[in-house]
Amino acid sequence: MFSQYETVELGSTPVEESCAQVGTDDYMNRARKECRAFVGQLTRQFPVPPDCDIEFGVKRFPHDFGSYLEVAVRFNTECDRSVEYALSVENNLPGVWDNEAKQELRR
Repeated sequence: MFSQYETVELGSTPVEESCAQVGTDDYMNRARKECRAFVGQLTRQFPVPPDCDIEFGVKRFPHDFGSYLEVAVRFNTECDRSVEYALSVENNLPGVWDNEAKQELRR
């Protein structure tokens, strides 16, 4: 039986921004920081409606040079509004960091 939840991976940064490269020095710390900032930005840009079963988070994936991180949106496939929301986020990802994310990355 299939789970009623699915995830869509969204990358680790806005689509036009550079990101930490797996296998480089201090990758995991830099990637965590970028992913946290990206989750924050997505949460600000795409407020989750109260009746949607949605969650942004960070997922770890195996890679030949070690694990890498990506932001993902987890949603309830049995709720049409949740599915529409997740697809809308995936299709409208920001190109660049917003001001709050830039400040967070500088800390």
